Amino acid sequence: MTARSAPETYQLVPTRLQERLANGTTRCHLCLWRCKLGHGQRGFCQAHVNRSGTLYNLSYGILSSIEVGSIEGKPVRHYRSGSQVMSVGSYGCNFRCGGCHNLEISWGTAALDDLARGESTAAYVTPQELVAAAQRHGAEGIAFTYSEPAVWLEYVLDVSELAQAQGLYTVYVSNSFVTDEALTLMAPQVDVLCSDIKSLDDDFYKAICPVARVEQVLTSIETAARLGIHVETRTNIIPGKNDDPVMLRGIAEWIRDHLGADSPWHITKFFPAYKLSHIAATPSETLWRAHDMARAAGLTNVYVYDDKGCDCATENLPVDAYLDQDAQALHAVKKCAAECCGDEGILLKKYE
Repeated sequence: MTARSAPETYQLVPTRLQERLANGTTRCHLCLWRCKLGHGQRGFCQAHVNRSGTLYNLSYGILSSIEVGSIEGKPVRHYRSGSQVMSVGSYGCNFRCGGCHNLEISWGTAALDDLARGESTAAYVTPQELVAAAQRHGAEGIAFTYSEPAVWLEYVLDVSELAQAQGLYTVYVSNSFVTDEALTLMAPQVDVLCSDIKSLDDDFYKAICPVARVEQVLTSIETAARLGIHVETRTNIIPGKNDDPVMLRGIAEWIRDHLGADSPWHITKFFPAYKLSHIAATPSETLWRAHDMARAAGLTNVYVYDDKGCDCATENLPVDAYLDQDAQALHAVKKCAAECCGDEGILLKKYE
């Protein structure tokens, strides 16, 4: 399937990176979980399901959020500065961050369960319709954000292909827990990676993703840069979690040594949320101390966001506000039109 042959109505779409194994299971190669799934099982992200040995993406074309704003809000400051970008997200994530501000979107279990049952009323938007909406609203690019784009890669690639043909750029806002295979597919069509470097402590990463290690994330970021994607990095500093000055200086030094002294580093403020609601917002002095250390380490483009944390969708307008479609039709119940589904629908067995 290509962008120009994307389904006109909602259906499951085969995962682009999958490997059938000898024991009857199939392995997903989109992110570094590399989930191995049997028939009816869904990956850790909840967005991919095995049907009779083939992996399908549940969320292809399903939008949770849309917003139009400046590219600096992603945050990206050294690519098409001053331009407007349409930010879009779906559902599902390969991390479980305790301070997530986009919880219902990123974790997305309720929304993805509804899709699996054929009961979802979420908006389905084809790549062509999304690119047209971006142009209609004066956006010069499309950013994939709010949820982890790795679990939505089939749609990201199809939209990016059409966006590029229409002269629009694309931004991929990610935790970078992604495979080299996925990055290789992205590189010809995705212009910008805005990636988190959450910490240099493996224990921090394991608390939000038990199989994750710092080196995997850093390697993915460096690989993206080597493949020609413009890379900017971000650290959301959480008091008592990842605010150690020595560690923060280490992030700055890694950026300097692996991405270049002029590679932008965005330092954002943590605001209490979810399991970290008991932790106070990051003090201003912590943010600026990290800034000063980074400059002393040789980074030339360090930005502090004392009033902004994550790329949140909590105050966005409804999705249909941006789409040239009848709201009732847009939010009609979605039942998969693909022949991969039997009468029993999608099994709801979770990844274990």
